[in-house]
Amino acid sequence: MNQWIINVQWELFIAIEVLGFISLLLFGYIRYKLKKPNLSKGFIISFIALTVLEMILAWYVYSLTGEISAFQIIISLFVLYAVTFGVRDFKKLDRWMRKKIDEDNLITDADYREMAKQKDSRYQAKYYAISWVSHLLIFLGTQVLFFGLSGLSFEESMAYLSDLGWMGSESFEETPYANQAFHSTSMIWGIILVVDAIISATYVFQKKDKKGD
Repeated sequence: MNQWIINVQWELFIAIEVLGFISLLLFGYIRYKLKKPNLSKGFIISFIALTVLEMILAWYVYSLTGEISAFQIIISLFVLYAVTFGVRDFKKLDRWMRKKIDEDNLITDADYREMAKQKDSRYQAKYYAISWVSHLLIFLGTQVLFFGLSGLSFEESMAYLSDLGWMGSESFEETPYANQAFHSTSMIWGIILVVDAIISATYVFQKKDKKGD
């Protein structure tokens, strides 16, 4: 049984993701089409349960293999997004959908205040600055974890950080990382971090609305 789980770990992950996506679709259909918000909550609960199941699967595979691979890293990133930025994105989408079908006054005064706040340039600048700094701290924390799991001492880590020539390497052997999963994840994540910085900067340095406008 244990070996079977290791062999089909990716298939299980994909199956859970598909079930999670179906849960969200059913949530949307029942909440916005059938207009039964209380019933739709059951599918959000199932989505959360499936996310927890992904975490359990990642931990169980790790307990069997004794090593952190791309499998655990990818699931961790999925779960991290779901419990951080994903929550805000979901609330924003929910308000937008309720506004589109506002036949029964589904949008509350609090929702309108929140939507107005999100259009304010000062609020946007603050939000994107905080979100990017949070992203950076999570990335740096992950790098500390990867360096530690790769068996590097503090002196060895400083040596790699003082000479970043290894960042252009396609193979992990010339990098501080112990395996290709750590290396590939860090390189791709680094690119995403740079893109996120550029996008966030467009909001942080945009022309601010005057107070009282």
